[in-house]
Amino acid sequence: MLFEVMTPLGFTVRCTETYWEIIATVKHPAIAGRLDKVKHTLVDPDKIHRSQKDPDVLLFYCADQDRWICAVTRRLNGDGFLITAYPTDAIKAGELVWSK
Repeated sequence: MLFEVMTPLGFTVRCTETYWEIIATVKHPAIAGRLDKVKHTLVDPDKIHRSQKDPDVLLFYCADQDRWICAVTRRLNGDGFLITAYPTDAIKAGELVWSK
């Protein structure tokens, strides 16, 4: 396990080292070297939105200079895991679940 952190919604999100390497090298290379920022986004986000396509998917957003870091999670049976993470210019549409 690379990390397991508690979210403000009261559930943990985990990610293995192998899966993080896939995110950082294959899915979204722009997030490489930003692991600490992704963990911070999960622990202390500015906003959390529910995906419009899948109600079990939550998008955690944290401001990062002039962009956002988005950490996408899924929660099943009380356990959460990181699906992906990436920098973005805009917050996706979806129900606002939590905000600072």
